[in-house]
Amino acid sequence: MMIRLLLIIFFTVLQFSFCFSIETLEPDVKILSLTILCPGRPDIVLQIPEDGDPKGVWFTLKEGTHYHLRFSIKVSNNIVSGLRYTNTVWKTGLKVDSSKEMLGTFSPQPEPYIHEMPEETTPSGYFARGSYAAKSRVSDSPVLHYLFVVLQFQCTQKVDDLEKSSSFV
Repeated sequence: MMIRLLLIIFFTVLQFSFCFSIETLEPDVKILSLTILCPGRPDIVLQIPEDGDPKGVWFTLKEGTHYHLRFSIKVSNNIVSGLRYTNTVWKTGLKVDSSKEMLGTFSPQPEPYIHEMPEETTPSGYFARGSYAAKSRVSDSPVLHYLFVVLQFQCTQKVDDLEKSSSFV
């Protein structure tokens, strides 16, 4: 009698779990744009290419400029926790800067989130001028990357050099 009761309870629970099984969806995170903000200058809005591989020099910065970055992030399907931004900058094959910043935890919503990074300063001096390559990624784990982009940018001395470029700070 006891075994029969236990079997009935077991199969009832099993049927209940099949009827109400909840599939957990992976969060869908899209970085819509990256904006470079500099006091007294127009904002540079950089649209992220679909393939994550912008061609050529993406933007130009003046040496010694104070700036900060603003991300536009869209989250759907599920909560994403521990979203991090990692950036590594290279000049002529040498690693010159590396930074990591916690962006936070975001829940799904129809409007994009806006996240601003702390202020930074571009390097200055003769050896700081020239072309740079940066590897930027946004992820919530070492394996899953929502953004991975390798981009090229320039650091120049004069404003005249900047006017030749379409985007500058």
